This record gives sequence, C-alpha cells and structure tokens, in this order.
Amino acid sequence: MLFCISMLSFGQFKLSPLPFKYNALEPYIDSTTMYIHYNFHHTAYVNNLNKALEKHPEFYKKDILELIQKLNELPADIQTAVRNNGGGFYNHTFFWTMLAPADTADMSIKLEKVLIDNFGSIDTFKAEFEKAALNRFGSGWVWLIKENSGKLRIISTPNQDNPLMSIATVKGKPVLALDVWEHAYYLKYQNKRAAYAKAFWSVVNWPEVEKLIEQ
Repeated sequence: MLFCISMLSFGQFKLSPLPFKYNALEPYIDSTTMYIHYNFHHTAYVNNLNKALEKHPEFYKKDILELIQKLNELPADIQTAVRNNGGGFYNHTFFWTMLAPADTADMSIKLEKVLIDNFGSIDTFKAEFEKAALNRFGSGWVWLIKENSGKLRIISTPNQDNPLMSIATVKGKPVLALDVWEHAYYLKYQNKRAAYAKAFWSVVNWPEVEKLIEQ
C-alpha cells in the first residue's frame, strides 16, 4: 500500500489521465512504479513547467510543441526550466501512449515489414534499441524516430531532451520511446536496465507506433 498523496497539476499544462490502470502492465512494469512515476515524477514536471511560465505569462498561449521546438527563442531565464520540465512533460505524456497491457496490442505484419525494411530483422531492431538503452550514460530516453526522409532511426537523448527540441543534434518525429531514468524501473529491476529494456517489448502499444509511422 502506498501511504502518500499525489500532487495535483495546476496552471496552463495539465496531467493527462493514464490510458491504463497502474497494475495493467504487470509483471513487466509494477503498479508501485507506475503510481510513483505518474503521480510524482510526471506531475512535478508539469508543475515546474507551469511555475517557470509564470515569469512570462504570454507563453501560456503556446502549446508544448511550440515551446520545445523554439527553445532558443524563449527568454533566457526560462530556457533551461522549459527544456527540462517541458521535456519531462512532453516525454512522459508521449511515453504513456507507447504502453499497453501484454498481449493486447500486438505488432502487425505490415509494421513488421516496415521494421525489417529499415533494420534487416525484428531481432536486429530490438537489439539495437536495447543497446541504445544500455549505452545511455546516466538518465535519458531511447527513441525510434522517423526522419524527414521517411527512414526510421534509433537514437537516445540525455535527461529530458527529445528529438523535437530546437537544440536536438538529431531531429525527427518520435514514434516509439523508452524512459531509461532509474525511477522508471529501479523498484523492480534495480540496476538491471537490460532486463527492463527487454521486458519493455511485452508492453509496447504497437498499433500506436504503426499509426505514428504512417501519419
């Protein structure tokens, strides 16, 4: 049982409801981790983003993509806060849509072909994605992105950065993401990030990935 009260988000940006119950991803992602990850980590990014924007309320009119895609155009005194907390807000909101209970959102033959065309095989794709997760030093994210050319590419970013940000060294449209901050997996997997990355395949929302690739 969790003896805690979740923080409430306030201001312009709000915490979107989780698309599944806290225990829906077990045994691959445990309910306690999901509860803490959503109610405390994600909420903190939302609240800190709103707090940063209080200094410049004219930016309340912007949506999150406008903010992170034009970081360099923001006032200098909020650029870092928006980068970190706006990134955290966007990344987590996106991440929840990437997840689904095991055996409820399988990969289609059509998507298999797309991944094979880009990576040679499904096993190679998964191996490269897991390698990116392990090679990300410290905290960060692993992404499957769709470049302007239409090619799919696996990259990783530090902290709460993402490939949509104006400061990103590699840009592209996110179509799959894995959170490799320790708070995303440490209660269940401890230091075994590799086991967490491998378990991720059991709860990927593949129809959503396919939809994003096709858009």
